[in-house]
Amino acid sequence: MDARQHFSALLEHLQAQVVGKEGFTLAYGAEVSSFIRFNQGQVRQAGDVQQIYVILSLYQGQRHAESKLALSGVLDEDLPRLQQIVLRLRGVLPTLSDDPYLRLNREAWRSELAGEAAPLDSAAMAQQIVVAAAGLDLVGFLAVGPQYQGFASSWGAFGWYAASSFNFEFSLFHDNGQAVKSTYAGEQWDAQAFARKLDGARQQLAFLGRPAKALQPGAYRAYLTPAALEELVSLCCWGFGAQALASGGSPLQRLFNGKAELSPLVTIDERIEGGLAPAFTSEGPRQPLRLISQGRAGERLVSSRSAAEYGLIANGACSGEYPLSLHMRGGELDEPDVLQRLGTGLYIGNLWYGNFSDLPAARLTGMTRFATFWVEDGQIQAPLNTMRFDDSLFDFLGPQLEALSREPELLLPGGTYGARQSGSMALPGALLSRFTLTL
Repeated sequence: MDARQHFSALLEHLQAQVVGKEGFTLAYGAEVSSFIRFNQGQVRQAGDVQQIYVILSLYQGQRHAESKLALSGVLDEDLPRLQQIVLRLRGVLPTLSDDPYLRLNREAWRSELAGEAAPLDSAAMAQQIVVAAAGLDLVGFLAVGPQYQGFASSWGAFGWYAASSFNFEFSLFHDNGQAVKSTYAGEQWDAQAFARKLDGARQQLAFLGRPAKALQPGAYRAYLTPAALEELVSLCCWGFGAQALASGGSPLQRLFNGKAELSPLVTIDERIEGGLAPAFTSEGPRQPLRLISQGRAGERLVSSRSAAEYGLIANGACSGEYPLSLHMRGGELDEPDVLQRLGTGLYIGNLWYGNFSDLPAARLTGMTRFATFWVEDGQIQAPLNTMRFDDSLFDFLGPQLEALSREPELLLPGGTYGARQSGSMALPGALLSRFTLTL
């Protein structure tokens, strides 16, 4: 029995269990993943994970209770366990108070998408990595395989999503202990595309043998790679949510209040097609949204609870009201021209430990990481010592933004705690006239 058949059988069983004015929703998540760790260019650990989790919510009027349950995929084992949860939730409901902001989507919507890409061969991918990494101290982690998500309700809603993807995060280490970090991710493994990624990292590795350059705190021209920009943008994603904006706690408050703008180069969408996330949430079908249009505030992400509390119209946003498939439009900067356009300044490959130093001003702080280089006259001169940055999103994506790279890079979440994360982000690199380092 495949995952979709399993989900459908669970749904059919539940539909026969509801009584009176009860209703239910069933969220389903499953994966069949391979995880492979590399050290010194060799496979050091490999394993497979197959797991299924469901979240069953039972409703009666304005009362609701939910439970999360791990399943085996064998119906004869799973149906009795699911029945026990129904009985348990049914016993809990009378003890609960009404939820004043409960707004259930009782529409009989349907959304179904299953990827048609060829199955990913983790063993073949690992072999290509080992061959390509010959002579390199490569440390990496490969996660690959299909993921499944489903959602259904007793009111006729049905959503199903299945897609295979891979995410290979790797670092090349120099003899002096410094490293270059890179990522290759997508739905279809392309050996040539991976070779280009590895070659780019190999070229940067050669510069790590040079004496590191120490800079004084100050503002410098800079180029942020897509990976570096992701660290900054991801910190602010929750700020597109209706609840954060209505309560005044969003880092994008000034943008949505009309008191600030970003560069006209900045257009950000929440996409349905082209990302790696279901076209639905537990709130209903997602909608494509223009979050920022040429530097100005656009639409916000609205869940049903925020719609009820603030008198808005829900648009299928997840309960956390953050983008699931964020896409930032690219610009006119070609990748081979980045160093020449930068001239003299910082080439920043990664940032980490990001946090807010002044949330209302969208001021972010953190550290440079791995391969960050000093560039003079369009040529890499030396690696930089680790430094702290502190700058505002309204500045470095505002008047300080000179150009964006032409092709946004697909970035997948690397988290595997509990399960592989889904969703995606597509970002270009950003050329800045100044970026502030503080110490």
